[in-house]
Amino acid sequence: MNGEATRTPGSWGHEVRATANLAWPLILSNLTMAGIGATDTWLLGRLGPTELAGAALALNLFFAFTLILLGIVTASSPLMATALGARLKSVTDVRRSFRQSVWLVLTVVPPIWLVMWNAQGLIEALGQEPRLAALGQTFLRGYMWSLLPFLFFQTLRNFVSALERPKWVFVLSAVGIPINFLLGYGLIFGEFGLPRMGIFGAGLAGTITWALLAVALVLVVLTDRQFRRFHLFGRFWRPDWERYARMWKLGLPIGLSMGFEGGVFSAAAYLMGLVGEKPLAAHAIALQIAAISFMVPWGISQAATVRVGLMLGRRDPQGMGRAGWTAFVMGVGFMSMMAVVLWLVPRELMTLFLEDVPANREVIALGASFLGIAAIFQIVDGAQVVGQGMLRGLHDTRWPMVFAFIGYWLVGIGVGAWLAFEAGWDGIGLWTGLASGLAIVSVLMMARWTMRERLGLTRDETSKKIPA
Repeated sequence: MNGEATRTPGSWGHEVRATANLAWPLILSNLTMAGIGATDTWLLGRLGPTELAGAALALNLFFAFTLILLGIVTASSPLMATALGARLKSVTDVRRSFRQSVWLVLTVVPPIWLVMWNAQGLIEALGQEPRLAALGQTFLRGYMWSLLPFLFFQTLRNFVSALERPKWVFVLSAVGIPINFLLGYGLIFGEFGLPRMGIFGAGLAGTITWALLAVALVLVVLTDRQFRRFHLFGRFWRPDWERYARMWKLGLPIGLSMGFEGGVFSAAAYLMGLVGEKPLAAHAIALQIAAISFMVPWGISQAATVRVGLMLGRRDPQGMGRAGWTAFVMGVGFMSMMAVVLWLVPRELMTLFLEDVPANREVIALGASFLGIAAIFQIVDGAQVVGQGMLRGLHDTRWPMVFAFIGYWLVGIGVGAWLAFEAGWDGIGLWTGLASGLAIVSVLMMARWTMRERLGLTRDETSKKIPA
């Protein structure tokens, strides 16, 4: 590993620098994921609100599954970071975790492909209009294949992040968004000599983009001197059932936690579809804007997992505390600034994605009202996602999963659905429920973090989790 960031931090200033140096390439990588979705939303908005609504239903279904799988793969991040912190047999241990994370990807992706290929019936069964379900299915037939390269890219990103050398992720992510935009524009509208494919072309562009990014990161890992010494792909076919089972044990609660969070927004989209087509289109844009700002604390959360995991491997409780609280202040501080932006200029943000013409005025106004609620929950959203990352660094995943279910589904969807359909608040009610759920989760996560030493998370987990 390189330099200063890998030494045991002795000051808060050092920890701020180490966390920032690790977080900003991860943030950019996350923004690539959000940016690909944002460019698709912008381009589909040019096709019309109906196409945008159909694609929104498809994407929300797709990402509900994707986040669960991404969470399972995320188990490799704290495992690799803790092994590197302990330094004992770190090369072998890191390689084991990486290989089995790829085995996990190859295990879980094919069944999800099968579901996505037949998603139209599922979308209709959830109460959506057949024409929107058909458009969503067309989009997914192009986009669903991105799941494999996307998850493979994330496993590689976990590896380079654990080594605290994520700058290659920054370099590749920097070109991901323009590649997707150009491909999407060409394939949707038939420009640059490409065939005109409409909504299918938007999905296909995402698949091609993630495939290119994954291949590029593989080449980096195979050729860079710091990465090459791990021989990640050597004897890849050999099973390691002990590590495979352990990653399921650690990763499944992470996946379910992320699935509960992403799934609640997907469920909100389907409930919004029951309110109407225009509220659904407005919801898709407002959620995309909120998702872009969310990518920053998510990247800080991923950095917190690595930094806390390193300190756990070194058995440094004070270092764990510094790493966690540094990330928390950075994440919540950024989201506080974003709350001000969303509150002050919601309409202007909506018109970035949808032309300000009479036919779109209702959608723009609805979206601006949703962003007003989003401004309120920005702060608690930052707190809960960074809190989850801090706890993952301690290999603590089961209780955060329970917190996510309680907050997002019992409170978020329960309150939101009641306000929307019983109290007559419609879309505003759904967004108010989401804000309430996020607030509950953030309080529970941070309460557990503050009790980490009393619960034995800093004293005992290292000896339990690191194999001989």
